[in-house]
Amino acid sequence: QVQLVESGGGLVEPGGSLRLSCAVSGFTFGNYGMAWCRQTPGKERELVASIDLDGGTTSYKDSVKGRFTISRDNLMNSLYLQMNNLKPEDTAVYYCNKRFGPSNWGQGTQVTVSS
Repeated sequence: QVQLVESGGGLVEPGGSLRLSCAVSGFTFGNYGMAWCRQTPGKERELVASIDLDGGTTSYKDSVKGRFTISRDNLMNSLYLQMNNLKPEDTAVYYCNKRFGPSNWGQGTQVTVSS
């Protein structure tokens, strides 16, 4: 059974940093490109960052380029998102999943950027 467990969210002031983690089980993690997405109430889930099988290629939404860094540890079956210089518009629930053909979504982790 696929499990995606996100953690690391919280309340942070503008300009602050957070590191999100995603623990994956139920599929061969190293065989899949992975992604972080986020969603705010009333809006569709949007792709924030993606990473290929071995972490050699990454891609980012324009608004987070230079501030967010996606990474993975295939030995630990884990995905990460380092978020720096956070802005209020980054406030959302963040989810991890396969880049293509997503599995059932996890519970996500809430990120709130506010002073």
